[in-house]
Amino acid sequence: MLIAKKPTILLKSLSAVSLLVLLQNNGYTQETSYLKNIKEGVTGFIKPKDDQSFRTVQLKDLTDFKYQPDAHIDNQNQLPVVRPYTGQKASLNNLYLEQAKTQTTHAYSSQAKILSLEDAIQIAVKRNPNIAQTISTLAGQNANIDVAKAQYYPQLKAGMNTGDFTSNDKGRQLYSVEANQLLYDFGKVKSSVTTQQNKLAVEQANVLISIDDISTQTARDILSLLRYRNIIKIAQDQFNGVSRLHEIARLRADAGISSNADPVQAQSYVEYARSYLITQQNFLKQQEQKLRTLLGFDVSQMDFNIPDEFVKQSGLYDDPEMNTIPTMIAAKAEIDVAQSQKKQTQLSAYPTISLVGSVSKALNGQNPNTGLENDTDGSVGVQMSSNFYQGGALGSQVKAANFAEQAARAKLNATYLDIMDQTQIARESIENTDKQIWVLLDRERSTAKTRELYEEQYKLGKRSILDLLSSEQSYQSSRIEREAARFDIYDTIAVYIKVTGKSRNSYHLNNIQIQGFEVQP
Repeated sequence: MLIAKKPTILLKSLSAVSLLVLLQNNGYTQETSYLKNIKEGVTGFIKPKDDQSFRTVQLKDLTDFKYQPDAHIDNQNQLPVVRPYTGQKASLNNLYLEQAKTQTTHAYSSQAKILSLEDAIQIAVKRNPNIAQTISTLAGQNANIDVAKAQYYPQLKAGMNTGDFTSNDKGRQLYSVEANQLLYDFGKVKSSVTTQQNKLAVEQANVLISIDDISTQTARDILSLLRYRNIIKIAQDQFNGVSRLHEIARLRADAGISSNADPVQAQSYVEYARSYLITQQNFLKQQEQKLRTLLGFDVSQMDFNIPDEFVKQSGLYDDPEMNTIPTMIAAKAEIDVAQSQKKQTQLSAYPTISLVGSVSKALNGQNPNTGLENDTDGSVGVQMSSNFYQGGALGSQVKAANFAEQAARAKLNATYLDIMDQTQIARESIENTDKQIWVLLDRERSTAKTRELYEEQYKLGKRSILDLLSSEQSYQSSRIEREAARFDIYDTIAVYIKVTGKSRNSYHLNNIQIQGFEVQP
């Protein structure tokens, strides 16, 4: 019978071996870390360090400017400020929020899931390729900054020349290495770096614009979806109403109480109501497809919740903060780019002072620098160079830079006017649509009473079927128009939020990762 023996290695021996291995591992880790630090230190002397800070936008830096419109456009009489009116019908404080929570009681609600407007927008911006495109452009521009900074670091060149093929030196090979280190250039490289940094600010603003575009598009598409769902519900009521009247007319005609023309006339209203319902269903399907593209999933069984603070966060009657609007930030950054490019052009006439060192080695022949066979030669010196005259090109470049700056300033003013124009139009539109809703409410009440009265009179033979059908259609039409007007207000508010640069605050897009990009207010 075989008996397994226990291991004879003592516990103390195991502990000693483990300690030795641990010390070796720690020593290796420290050595690796030390070598890594040396490598990073040496790398810092020969090329710029990789900077990923461009992926985080500090709005306090981008918005560090104050816009003053030019005198010829700063005319308050031309751009009046619309103020909310007071009184019984000043309903913009709640904007008919009794239905705007949009947990709509439509046919989809039995199995529908609820998604908030903010969550839907965050899903859209985190997957949209347009935003990815602008972020990639931003990353490319960040690399251009390193290209400009590289001029601060040593420049190395190496090459090989052969001898003259028509002389005795045709077999000679001359190998050379040259190093060039910038000493002083009167700020030319610094100006180049500043230009690229200003271009980076432009691209950061373009990313903000892209985020605002996608968030606004998503919000408007969701509002349109809810609009058509509610209108379809009313259109279905309209179809059911005229169908009921058609059935009443048919029964009365069969009984000989009314003319046989009544059901024929009612049938045309039924077909119109059916056609209108199909049209609205088609619009709904289109909106569902748009949202499916934006969100990446089917929304036909999805309900969307519009938050109560949607209207309040728009700041409808607040003065726009121009330095926080992405289009204004981009326009201002373009002015900075034009100014730095002009300075860069002006500095190009100044000389550049560099430290130059070279080494050459001749093989199979004489070194032309020393005249000795297979000799090595080296030199170190200071070099000064300047583009002293270029046929007037420098003066023309300065003129072009001046015009570029003027164009950038004009674009900033044009952007300002466009923002002011759109904000005033939005306010006027909301005010007038709000008044229209009150009129439609009165019309809806009156047509509802008329419909009931006409139906009683039709049963008594005092009204024609056309009167009854017309009153039914008028009642449902007023409901449809009121619902459309209500969502027109929401759509205008969504546009206003974008125009005034409040998308990120309204939809809570700050301090979150959007495809590797983050906005910090």
